[in-house]
Amino acid sequence: MAALTILYFAWVREAIGRDEEKVERPETGTSIAELIARLATRGDGYAQALGDPEKLRAALDQKFVPLDTIIGEAKELAIFPPVTGG
Repeated sequence: MAALTILYFAWVREAIGRDEEKVERPETGTSIAELIARLATRGDGYAQALGDPEKLRAALDQKFVPLDTIIGEAKELAIFPPVTGG
């Protein structure tokens, strides 16, 4: 099994109740948005955190990417809320 490590940050982590998990890497051609939609069906915490993808940002192998990016052979996906600077 090829694994994908998913890292959760900020209120996403709090709602899900974990900071990371390993899942089987999705089939070729799956986008981050598609994987997020699948994860959102796992239960209340996932639905709360991932139910509105417009409130989420992602990084694939530590590079910021749009949610329509194909996961491909990536090893790590980070999911987090938008970050503001100051």
